[in-house]
Amino acid sequence: MTAPFHHVPVLAESAIAGLEIIADGTYLDCTVGGGGHSGLILQAAANVTLVGIDRDEMAINAASEHLKGYGNQVTFWRGNFCEYKPNPNLLFDGILADLGVSSTQFDVAERGFSFRESGELDMRMDNRQTLTAAEIINHYPEKELADIFFKLGEERLSRRIARHIVEKRPFKTTLELANAIAACVPSSYRHGRIHPATRTFQALRIAVNRELESLEKWLAVAPNWLKTGGKIAVITFHSLEDRIVKHTFREDERLQVITKKVIMATDEEIKANPRSRSAKLRIAQKK
Repeated sequence: MTAPFHHVPVLAESAIAGLEIIADGTYLDCTVGGGGHSGLILQAAANVTLVGIDRDEMAINAASEHLKGYGNQVTFWRGNFCEYKPNPNLLFDGILADLGVSSTQFDVAERGFSFRESGELDMRMDNRQTLTAAEIINHYPEKELADIFFKLGEERLSRRIARHIVEKRPFKTTLELANAIAACVPSSYRHGRIHPATRTFQALRIAVNRELESLEKWLAVAPNWLKTGGKIAVITFHSLEDRIVKHTFREDERLQVITKKVIMATDEEIKANPRSRSAKLRIAQKK
């Protein structure tokens, strides 16, 4: 896995503007990725300091390199953002979380996030954890697989796909699994707008990394890390995440919703970065 870590920050202009970066401010990037958003935060005002979090070792290494010119203005913490415990004396002027999967995670076949090329059924954002996509696919009961595909991938053929997987397993590679899914769905489904394995792969990735559970836990504690008047901005990429953020922001008595209407990518940004098409930005402020 020697490919450079690459992640184009989506909705960057809107996110930075929404956070209203101030001189001498302290910021938390909960999904630092390659450091794209963090770099923009650091250059938005004088003497900004930032903490960058990521589960992915490749991301931390890439962000460290990308932001090395900022010296001790930047510190990093590797782990799940919902498990982060800031210094009790430290409160942030702004917090950002971009929940998208990076280009590198998709493009490096060995990581198993994509079925464009053959790779191991891995999908771990943090390679220190033991649970992989292979464990789920090859060992979980049929009903549990169907539930994962339906609830986390919104896959309407979840039962059919789960039944076929159980009949044909074990699977070793992403291509084997994707081809098996394609083989068990109607031809009209195979020739739809997206590959018939797309939703199943999304569901597997979310399950492996406990993404929705982590998001809910993080949203419960993150407002406590903000100064009064501080902003929290979250970029989501599918309806399950966006629904959680939307309702949590609205119902959390510590927060005032800033984005009455969700912010989405412009046509120009989508043309330049097609992965921004599904991105949604919501911002709230600590009361």
